[in-house]
Amino acid sequence: MEKFLYYIELFNIYKCLFTEKKQDILDLYFNENLSLSEISNLKNVSKSYVGKIINESEKKLDYYENNIGYYKLLKKIQK
Repeated sequence: MEKFLYYIELFNIYKCLFTEKKQDILDLYFNENLSLSEISNLKNVSKSYVGKIINESEKKLDYYENNIGYYKLLKKIQK
């Protein structure tokens, strides 16, 4: 659960670095807490496509954070 919350925060920070289509899918997953099946039905795409987008996006979020470090900076400031 903690990992999921971490990715929600990263997504909200780095959202603008994703395409609009990916933003829509990720917003439904992270912020609306919809399942892969629910998202695939809403977007008329396969469940595996949604899963692929989420997995790739989590890797990109890690990459962005490792290179930009905005989340770490925010946490440091909050302390």
